[in-house]
Amino acid sequence: MVYSFELIKHANIRYRESLPALARCELFAMLFSLGISCDISPESMGGSVFLTFECRELTEKELSFLSGHSSVVFIAEKKGGFLRPLSAPSAARLPDDLPEVLKYKGKTGVTFTRMMINTAAAISFFHDPDHPLTFFDPLCGKGTGCFCALTAGMNAVGIDVDRKDIREAADYFSRYLQFHKLKHEIKNRSETVSKQAVPVTTFSFAATKEDFQSGNVRTLTLACADTAESPALFRRNKAHIIAADLPYGIQHAPQAGARPESMQRFLARILPAWKQALRPGGAIAVSFNTLTLPADQVKQALVASGFRLPKNELFWCLRHDVEHAVVRDVVFALNTEEESVI
Repeated sequence: MVYSFELIKHANIRYRESLPALARCELFAMLFSLGISCDISPESMGGSVFLTFECRELTEKELSFLSGHSSVVFIAEKKGGFLRPLSAPSAARLPDDLPEVLKYKGKTGVTFTRMMINTAAAISFFHDPDHPLTFFDPLCGKGTGCFCALTAGMNAVGIDVDRKDIREAADYFSRYLQFHKLKHEIKNRSETVSKQAVPVTTFSFAATKEDFQSGNVRTLTLACADTAESPALFRRNKAHIIAADLPYGIQHAPQAGARPESMQRFLARILPAWKQALRPGGAIAVSFNTLTLPADQVKQALVASGFRLPKNELFWCLRHDVEHAVVRDVVFALNTEEESVI
């Protein structure tokens, strides 16, 4: 069958121009996780951009999974020059407004964040729908990445050194759960990290009272700590995927304690820690500003830390404009000693 997926008309004109390449990579990875490898072609129809591909007939469950693509708004079968709309029930566990409502300066776009999470999850070794993945954002800020992961049905862990940001993320999520009348529980504890007590807040929640009582819950864990201390929070259960948006080096630069740190030193310091927090077979997505950190240096740092890079050329053409001083790129990698199969 031939399928055509319509893409959103993103509000950011610069990002919209790069959307087909980003969306194509994401869709390729998602299809790959279903055991499908095929050519995907962008095409314009009726003033909209579609991604068109031919493969075996997809099941309703598979279409539901693909409908979680960050940029797809309409799914159809293409036949004889016509499009036949296909039903694709949403696989989202929480309303889409969760990552959208909280606005703040420097927030990474929700569409791009979901693209990183979806692609990393798809290229990882973990695809069992009955066992939710654990997502980790080691530079979580006010939680956009975590909220995107929760919407997709994952558990989420966020760490940030800014206590104010962590508190605002926790307060927002608490209000959100109350507003949507979701059954939940909040627990506060301390973890000993480098001989210091780190405050940790964990939310457990479910869509219904019955799910909550049966233990069919999802969790959000937020901690205020240096990202290099990440392994201390994953002593029991490691993450399946990581997505991190590095400081762009314009208004914000990485810190080593109270002193500014170069991006190169920052990567050398934190990537080994992130690898320890990630399960073998897990995947990482790292986005960054190429004007302050060349892509080759990110790739070299990932390889030096023991990650494997995808070989497919779709993963090497993701550089895109965001604003005047930011030309962003994203690199994906696997936590494995084996050669990448994608």
